[in-house]
Amino acid sequence: MKLNLCFLSLVISLFITKQNACQSHPSQIMVKTGLDILREQNFEQFAGKRIGIICNHTACDKTGEHIVDLFHESGQCLVTAIFSPEHGFRGLHADGQTINDEKDPKTGAMIYSLYGQTNRPTTEMLENVDILIYDIQDVGARFYTYITTMSLAMESAAKHGIPFVVIDRPNPIRGDITEGPVLDMDFQSFVGSHPIPIRYGLTVGELAKWISGEIFNKNAVMVDLSVIQMVGWKRSLWYDQTDLPWISPSPNMTTHETAIVYPGFCLLEGTNLSEGRGTDKPFLKFGAPWIDSQQYTNALNALKLKGIRFRPITFTPVSIPNVAYKPKYESQLCGGVEIEIIDRDKLDPIVAMLIILEKTRDLYPEYFTLRTTINRLYGSDKLVNSLSNGTPSVKTLVDGWKPDLDNFIKTSEKYHLYQ
Repeated sequence: MKLNLCFLSLVISLFITKQNACQSHPSQIMVKTGLDILREQNFEQFAGKRIGIICNHTACDKTGEHIVDLFHESGQCLVTAIFSPEHGFRGLHADGQTINDEKDPKTGAMIYSLYGQTNRPTTEMLENVDILIYDIQDVGARFYTYITTMSLAMESAAKHGIPFVVIDRPNPIRGDITEGPVLDMDFQSFVGSHPIPIRYGLTVGELAKWISGEIFNKNAVMVDLSVIQMVGWKRSLWYDQTDLPWISPSPNMTTHETAIVYPGFCLLEGTNLSEGRGTDKPFLKFGAPWIDSQQYTNALNALKLKGIRFRPITFTPVSIPNVAYKPKYESQLCGGVEIEIIDRDKLDPIVAMLIILEKTRDLYPEYFTLRTTINRLYGSDKLVNSLSNGTPSVKTLVDGWKPDLDNFIKTSEKYHLYQ
């Protein structure tokens, strides 16, 4: 049985939402991912090589065939090692869970976890690898850990003199919008490894080129990097404007709509508000047991945030196997809101969330608190200082990050592979 068929039975109820191009989006653009291009070329450039592949369940071509199957069956090369990021090779581990190594029954290759005690390929893991390949669908947000895994793997490849190949995929929240504060490197972590903004506006292939050019080269880390480019993708495209199926990149990123709000609404994880983990709509629902749903809804709608509105709800977070492990307020009834996106082109999810947090602090000063993780997610302690001291205002925060953001936008343009 092919590996992708195993994936299908495992993820059909949790991870794959296929959007019908003919019925729901008649103007969808035909896009070929880097993997589609390689398949058309019959993987000829890898002939005779021993291949290591960093991937998860998202690494499928348009027909649903998985990268490991495709390389293994090409007859061109030998898959000798597989590396998995957070959530595991099949994407079936909840956030933060440790993942053990295992053997792939089809190829015989070891599947090494790069999330846990080891976060980068080691000398032993790379012993039989001639080329290291990266193919994972990202969501375009700095704190999504896959891009840190990619960066660390690039360093390992450079150290061992192994070529590194990124198989490119779309930025699902567009490549022409870049928003939010640039990471202050005093707050560097696994959810923020380089000085990039929260919404970085690049594909993973472009980001890899930026990391190589702006970070590694300046530190004498020389990566033999190449990118297998897409065909048909444009920077202005939302993911559902392509004809590619949505394969949820992680257990709580079940819809494209979730990815659209995620760059801002992930900041909820750094507060004592439930971000909706343990419900059917994480990051699209949020609240707490001490929130009055109607009062909160009225207050948030009165803010007239661009592109979204809110409706009152109650919800009870629960543990969900492989999706949510002991979520905030587990088994407690929470009051809160559900987001409705009314104009995604006008929505700035990061600014919207800063305003929401400020309003929540004012509405519930005796209850609302911040967690230490907020600094790593935001990328500095400026948000904590603002919410704790009442100054500066959100506008001042936004004005303050603009020079670094503009500089990033300018420097990143030379790494663009698409118009």
